Amino acid sequence: MWSHKRIFLLVITASVCVTAAAQEADFGFTMPVTISGGALYTHRPQSDEPEAGPLSAAFHVALYPSLKLGPHWFVYSSLHLRSTPFYYYDAYDADHEIQLDAVQAFLGYTRTHKSTTVVVKAGQLATAFGSFPLHYDDADNPLLDQPLPYATSLKLRADQLACSAWDLDWASYAGNVQLHCGGATGVESYGLMPVTLYGLPGIEVDVSAHKLDTRFQLTNSSPANPQSLLSSSQNVQWTGGAGYTLLAGLRVGASAFRGPYLDHVVAGFLPERLSIRDFPATGAGMDAQWARGRWSASVEFEWFRFAYPNFTVSPTSTFAYGELKAVVNPRTYLAARVGLQRNNHVHDAKKRGEETFVPNHQSYELALGFRPNRWQLLKVGYEWLQTDEVTGTRDNVLGIQLVTSIHSLSKAWR
Repeated sequence: MWSHKRIFLLVITASVCVTAAAQEADFGFTMPVTISGGALYTHRPQSDEPEAGPLSAAFHVALYPSLKLGPHWFVYSSLHLRSTPFYYYDAYDADHEIQLDAVQAFLGYTRTHKSTTVVVKAGQLATAFGSFPLHYDDADNPLLDQPLPYATSLKLRADQLACSAWDLDWASYAGNVQLHCGGATGVESYGLMPVTLYGLPGIEVDVSAHKLDTRFQLTNSSPANPQSLLSSSQNVQWTGGAGYTLLAGLRVGASAFRGPYLDHVVAGFLPERLSIRDFPATGAGMDAQWARGRWSASVEFEWFRFAYPNFTVSPTSTFAYGELKAVVNPRTYLAARVGLQRNNHVHDAKKRGEETFVPNHQSYELALGFRPNRWQLLKVGYEWLQTDEVTGTRDNVLGIQLVTSIHSLSKAWR
């Protein structure tokens, strides 16, 4: 386990050693850096460990090293090192850990002809589903939390099968999810995230022309259950999206994905003559972004269905959220986000589930942002989370973040 002091020294040393020489060149290296420190006050850890205290502190370092290899070729990466709990959803786990995630690390090729630009990428990619995954940088996100579809675990497991609606009704939601009709044993899981923020191996083609932008991605696994290239549970599947700028400051978009998401370990427990490819995960979404003057807003609607053996009506979740940001003055802004989650009643061959397979959620978040200087952003926020199964303020969160952005780390060769 790395100590916090050693990690901060590593980042600071790298920042000092790289010389600043920002200029246009066919060959060059750049590495923007975002360093965030934060603290949370919430009783969420007590759902995992009753003796856990409500106050915790953590850090997040985001490195974006990239190489320009001529007029068309480039290498880009997005590396994230953080301690937990840093984000609000981390707080449900009382453990304190260090995590390193390569959100993106790909080789790219770009070509422009008149008003059309084509970009091809191959490597570790952020999912092409949804509008939020490219806003994971703390300096880019005006609030402290992530929207519900990117930060909510469903009471499902890709490595275990549920026997019936009753099995899902009685499966624990807070803490370790356990299902009972075959699959992995002795492995803990907090459930399935509908869509990942942490990247998948694959290839992607982006095409933009005039007011239209499109993207198409082939990955080795589902955005709902990302796998490494060494995994035995890889299955090629697609994700696509598009957006259109209706007028200056207003863009609308849509995206979708579909493909197998169950792990290889459950293959032997499936009905006869069926494989995991017969049980895909499907996601569909719509989004819009608007900005005018000191005001900006974004909204997103997402629908997910997880085909599951032993069910005539499979688990389905619907999410919607909206954000609004108002710039009060050049140093200060206010931001708010409202999120909703609705889940269905699953049906097995005999009965309908007594409860929705996951409790319905509503979240309300407010944040105040202040820039003491052009490199730093101080954010203070509070989130109210309402859940069908939980009353009171136990799951509410008070958070604070100090975000420092370093944009000048670069070296041009010619």
